[in-house]
Amino acid sequence: MEQSDVKCFIQQCGEETKALFANPRGIKGVSCLGRCKGEQSCATRCFAEYGSTDLNKWLSCTIEENECVKVPKTNLDNSDENVGFVATSNKLVFDPTTLVGTWYKTNGLNPNYDLFDCQTNVFTAPPSTANSNNNKKPSELDMGIFFRVLRPKEAGGGYWENQLTEHMVIDDVKDNPTGRTMHTSGKMYGLQFDENWYILGESDGSSDTPPFKLVAYKGHTLQGNYQGAFVYAKQPVLPEKSIPAIRKACEEAGLNFDDFVQINNSCPTFEKALNDPTAGTGTTTTDWVNLVIGEGGVIDWIIPGWRGEYNK
Repeated sequence: MEQSDVKCFIQQCGEETKALFANPRGIKGVSCLGRCKGEQSCATRCFAEYGSTDLNKWLSCTIEENECVKVPKTNLDNSDENVGFVATSNKLVFDPTTLVGTWYKTNGLNPNYDLFDCQTNVFTAPPSTANSNNNKKPSELDMGIFFRVLRPKEAGGGYWENQLTEHMVIDDVKDNPTGRTMHTSGKMYGLQFDENWYILGESDGSSDTPPFKLVAYKGHTLQGNYQGAFVYAKQPVLPEKSIPAIRKACEEAGLNFDDFVQINNSCPTFEKALNDPTAGTGTTTTDWVNLVIGEGGVIDWIIPGWRGEYNK
């Protein structure tokens, strides 16, 4: 790997570096990410415990915008994001108004992204995004994301509450070679992401099948490609009557509903959230560069093995 430009942290990202490392909690967050070695669920716990706007801005400035650390270009092949669920998703004429409101994520496929506790997504349609035609269907949706990240019992138990937002753009059904239903892009935890959504099956509840949405997604970040699938329902636990229709939609899309894991949406209240934005750690700032490019530094989270140690 090319030599990292240490001066860049001060010259190009001086304000972000100063803001982050002035608080010992920021250093703890960077150190926590480095120990994850590329494991996304671990990183999510780090952001839940130590995440902040300062950390997001610093990662964005140093890693992506100015390349203070010369992360190897992986030349990701993202072509698969536009295929795989095309035939199934094109069978549906998706009405985005049916997604407006609160949905529980009840079952998921990818443990790194889908299986956190107490997951609700709230969709709203900004008035300014309504199409110019008379059907009043929104062309975009805002999504509020709420979930809990558990602290391991051996570390004391408890949980951190997370709240994020995403902006979804509805794809045109007629002129849509990708077959995707919606797409989104932006910054998540300071790093750029792009993600396509495919609505593979749904029920509006008008028949004997309770309301549900079966969603698959494919996306990528600097770390690589990812994909998964999950089920939305209007209740914290997926109704049994919905399962036959979901199972059929999964089979048509090449998925197996038996691989999905039920999400715990019981959300007990006898414990308080661990979120504490003022918590210090007692760590000094003198070795902050090592926390970025040293062993166990933040780059070990983004590109594990970048020093070539796994090739020896």
